[in-house]
Amino acid sequence: MSKPVKQIHLAAHFPGVNNTTVWSDPAAGSQIDFSSFVHLARTAERAKFDFLFLAEGLRLREQNGEIYDLDVVGRPDTFTVLAALAAVTDRLGLAGTVNTTFNEPYEVARQFASLDHLSAGRAAWNVVTSWDAFTGENFRRGGFLAQEDRYERARQFLAAAGVLFDSWRGDEIVADRENGVFLREPNPGRFDHRVSQFDISGRFNVPRSPQGRPVVFQAGDSEEGREFAASAADAIFTRHGTPEAGRAFYADVKARLARHGRSRDELKILPGVTFVLGDTDAEAREKAALIRRQQVSGQTAIRLLEQLWNRDLGGYDPDGPLPEVDPLVGEHTVAQGRASVRMHRDPLATAAEWRALAEAKNLSIRELVIEVTGRQTFIGTPAAVAEALNESVQTDAADGFILVPHLTPGGLDEFADTVVPLLQERGVFRTEYAGETLRDHLGLGAPRPTVPAGPAAP
Repeated sequence: MSKPVKQIHLAAHFPGVNNTTVWSDPAAGSQIDFSSFVHLARTAERAKFDFLFLAEGLRLREQNGEIYDLDVVGRPDTFTVLAALAAVTDRLGLAGTVNTTFNEPYEVARQFASLDHLSAGRAAWNVVTSWDAFTGENFRRGGFLAQEDRYERARQFLAAAGVLFDSWRGDEIVADRENGVFLREPNPGRFDHRVSQFDISGRFNVPRSPQGRPVVFQAGDSEEGREFAASAADAIFTRHGTPEAGRAFYADVKARLARHGRSRDELKILPGVTFVLGDTDAEAREKAALIRRQQVSGQTAIRLLEQLWNRDLGGYDPDGPLPEVDPLVGEHTVAQGRASVRMHRDPLATAAEWRALAEAKNLSIRELVIEVTGRQTFIGTPAAVAEALNESVQTDAADGFILVPHLTPGGLDEFADTVVPLLQERGVFRTEYAGETLRDHLGLGAPRPTVPAGPAAP
């Protein structure tokens, strides 16, 4: 018996300004004007994408004590942007990143329930933790949580939000004009939730929304992140771009679902990927090489190298050799607020690997950084990219992809016009939305009732 053909899920990531966005390109527009958000969202909806995804940063990143000038624009508030986009789109899901370390469940649940109402059931929440004291300085409690404590707070935060969402069943409002009866019962929205992280009680003031609660996304490749996603998320974001790495991650996370009483279809795995298209594969490769050099200017190369070396390398020539000095190892980092710093768990070993690679290939600093940092995942003609995307999904390397264009706001246009029709011709991507809500788009059933997280508060 042949394996059923899987439908591909596609989403668009609004890239903002970072070292993958080519803001200096003549075709690039504003990273903060609402017109840019509208353009990308409407392109994604025209192409029948599942959702638009916004990342969020709670503090401007710094390097060598100064604002990191490659993404100084910052990021507008997630809820403000998504609520505005709800008014100019009809079916596209609206996914936002909201932190569980420096927020409170009541506030976040109220905002997402409101967004779900405003969008008629298209809200999604990317649940994240904050990992550094640097970000915490923006908030009253400040401080720092160890990784296991961050995930425990996130687990209890999500469960508390679920209790609030579930405090309204959805049938309480009758609005009987003839008899003057608005509510079926006098006490909707009651909640009393007491666990170690949260001791809350009261009445939730937003009636049950179209989806019951937002679709829950989680991003994390760590052991804690994978387990958290398997227990509570509807989709997990990943960085695994190669088919081999993707299949290993896919198999691992899907295998975890059963012990949480969930089926394989209840969690979608969606890698974030980039793409470059050309009339021929050779042209696409040339464009990809040019884009990589745009993404990694000499200035950027030095900044990225500093994140491993943990030193000010401003005096080094990006077209010259790697520094002879070793990285500085310790808790202090010159690049505050950058999660990528955590990837360098053994800076001395990584530096040795980079030196060996640079020597073997005779690479300058800039050439090396281009070699060892992220690159386009799918490169080729529209037909070749469509084939590669479909192959990855059908061989269980992913359930779909979050596309990260290198240009804002028009970077998705060519993909929507050329690759999407080919996927539709193959019968692996929708030609029209079949449902109204984001849960419909993702093929998810109704959310399960929340199981309160313990232990109880003392």
